[in-house]
Amino acid sequence: MNSIKLFESKKVRSHYDTEKEKWYFSIIDVVEILTGSSVPKRYWSDLKKKLSNEGSEVYENIVRLKMQAEDGKMRETDVADTQTLLRIIQSIPSPNAEPFKQWLAKVGYERMQEISDPGQSIDRARENWQKLGRSEKWIQQRMTGQETRNKLTDYWKESGVEKSDEFALLTNIIHQEWTELTVKNHKVLKGLKSQNLRDHMTEAELIFTALAELSTRQIAEAEAAKGLIENAKASKQGGAVAKNARKELEAKTGKKVVTGENFLPPAENLKKLQ
Repeated sequence: MNSIKLFESKKVRSHYDTEKEKWYFSIIDVVEILTGSSVPKRYWSDLKKKLSNEGSEVYENIVRLKMQAEDGKMRETDVADTQTLLRIIQSIPSPNAEPFKQWLAKVGYERMQEISDPGQSIDRARENWQKLGRSEKWIQQRMTGQETRNKLTDYWKESGVEKSDEFALLTNIIHQEWTELTVKNHKVLKGLKSQNLRDHMTEAELIFTALAELSTRQIAEAEAAKGLIENAKASKQGGAVAKNARKELEAKTGKKVVTGENFLPPAENLKKLQ
């Protein structure tokens, strides 16, 4: 389960291993937060060599997992569980060290709460979006869209679609059909890199994405679609339902549904325009 955790509004790519019941965190993201370095990869590379030369067991416990990189692609990156990460933090002089340790403990505690009460994860997602300045109306639409998305992916799993790259392929088919843009090109339009596209959609984009995915699931269920090929066909048909609705709305309002609007901080928007 890949996700983004926030430490003082700064993103930390995270993965929860349900079998081992462990959180893994991107070490480079943590290094960037602790050091403020503009080149955290270099800092971590030097520190990793030092740990290796010292024969530290910390080096032996580093794991590599695929996480979304700045270019939006899934790339292998060094990650560490909480115990290993705490030892790495001890090697980095930083005023953020103690607050970050407390944050790690809080993340672990919250996960235990979410296992016993899944509704708490929804509440925390809402809280994070509020911290990022999203309106209640936007948050409600984002959460409704996520529920629609979850029902679709549940159907895919039940119908024989299991690999993450197959999920990505079907998602892109739906998205490209209704927006006439690939997911990658939609992110380019919005000036995004590693950010989650849905977290930067307008209310209208969220609504039409939900319509496309709802239509896809209902078509797939009606046709009892099985496997990648049959679900790809349903995905294209579901996306077409939303595309037709989008074009009709645009014709009546004269406004584009798919836009470059995003929720990037002002400084990032300025860079985008330069």
